[in-house]
Amino acid sequence: MASTTISSSISSIRRSHAADHGFVGRFHGEKLGLGRVSVRSASAKKLELRCSREREMDVSASVVANDFAETLNGGVDDEADAVEDAAEEESVEPSVSTVLMNFENGFDPYGALSTPLYQTATFKQRKGYVEGKEMVQCSLMNGWIALEKQFSFACRSTCPVTPMAPAPLIWPSATAYGPYDYTRSGNPTRDVLERLLAKLDKADRAFCFTSGMAALAAITDLVGSGNEIVAGDDIYGGTDRLLSQVVPRKGIVVKRVNTTDLSEVASAIGPNTKLVMIESPTNPRQQISDIRKISSIAHENGALLLVDNSIMSPVLSHPLELGADIVMHSATKFIAGHSDVMAGVLAVKGESLANDIAFVQNAVGSGLAPFDCWICLRGIKTMSLRVEKQQENAQKIAEFLSSHPRVTKVNYAGLPDHPGRALHYSQAKGAGSVLSFLTGSLALSKHIVETTKYFSVTVSFGSVKSLISMPCFMSHASIPASVREARGLTEDLVRISVGIEDVNDLIADLDRAIRSGPF
Repeated sequence: MASTTISSSISSIRRSHAADHGFVGRFHGEKLGLGRVSVRSASAKKLELRCSREREMDVSASVVANDFAETLNGGVDDEADAVEDAAEEESVEPSVSTVLMNFENGFDPYGALSTPLYQTATFKQRKGYVEGKEMVQCSLMNGWIALEKQFSFACRSTCPVTPMAPAPLIWPSATAYGPYDYTRSGNPTRDVLERLLAKLDKADRAFCFTSGMAALAAITDLVGSGNEIVAGDDIYGGTDRLLSQVVPRKGIVVKRVNTTDLSEVASAIGPNTKLVMIESPTNPRQQISDIRKISSIAHENGALLLVDNSIMSPVLSHPLELGADIVMHSATKFIAGHSDVMAGVLAVKGESLANDIAFVQNAVGSGLAPFDCWICLRGIKTMSLRVEKQQENAQKIAEFLSSHPRVTKVNYAGLPDHPGRALHYSQAKGAGSVLSFLTGSLALSKHIVETTKYFSVTVSFGSVKSLISMPCFMSHASIPASVREARGLTEDLVRISVGIEDVNDLIADLDRAIRSGPF
């Protein structure tokens, strides 16, 4: 694949560039990008650590353990054991938090710990004449490398090639001498984020968009006029608006169903259905759909299944492993985590589908800007820690609300009385940190939202800051009242996105607001 070729070529240049500057040994995980290698495996090859300024590394003076120092000096004799130990280590998949901390930035030749921000719209492609060992600039590396190395990279050759006589460089394409020409088509910062997200979602490829809605719109662009989309009826208000007011203008028929009812889903899917779109848990009523069975129904009819996984994040759920073809995230939520960027993600299975999405993203120009990618990369490092803490807080708040005399119902899959609890935990690792509840009184619900101190009144979820809203008047206000009522979305429903604050403060805040409300 092209992406593999580019990756291997870049890795080759990095090694050559490092060698030119005197670096002989570096620890890099080859496939995953994790900076881990087996110590015993390294010792079997008697790795030597040197640099241009310090020819010998004084291992004994370092803080490394003594046995590690002995290993570097050749203290392990049994190479077979070392290989076996290395294979064992390689077979153990690291946790999400470890992947997030150690995913390697493969584009920077200087080993920057944080992925550099390539804040540029376009990339220079150097022209000129070449002869012998003349030095030419490689725009990808932002530095000078020998002609033979650049020429080998350009030709995808493993051996240096030296022209016999002066000749003009031939430029068969804008990216012949590097993978980038224009940021709309690709950017190193975005590529790092997309590769990381593909890893987290167990996907073949991932794509970053300017928002979650831009990501969904890109998928609907793959559905032709006269074809059908089947979607859940309890979904995010923005998705509802796209499907009810924008997509039909393209001549696409949109059918809405209760995705918790498999017979209703099956009866809605026909020969013209090209895409099925669901949420699980749904937003805001936290209903659970059977992703495995719906994917089977969709595939039997030649349709693709898209799962909006924004509420769960890659930490808690992997819909692609359950049979989905496409996973969508509003990266504004848990991926970035700080309410400071708008971003969307599509993670997909299959090279053909990935190529179709890549074409639409480039043609429409909906790829995420470099700075926004950098913000996401900064935020995603703590995603696992944030999601776990937020979920822990949400569980305690849900239990508190379910026992409160003035709360009539709590929608949260982590509660034992939730009707979809067993199904949910068969396809996810936890219930997340978004929940909703009913009071039976619009006046009381409004009072709660308006008087809490530690919950910001706003749309969205997934932030480190706790948020509170009334979906019928905010995130789902674009849905007609009669339609909301028919779908069971009542005006007294309050949605909470739980943050990382002290949970006792949050519970006390909610309790005070509820108790002081009108009767």
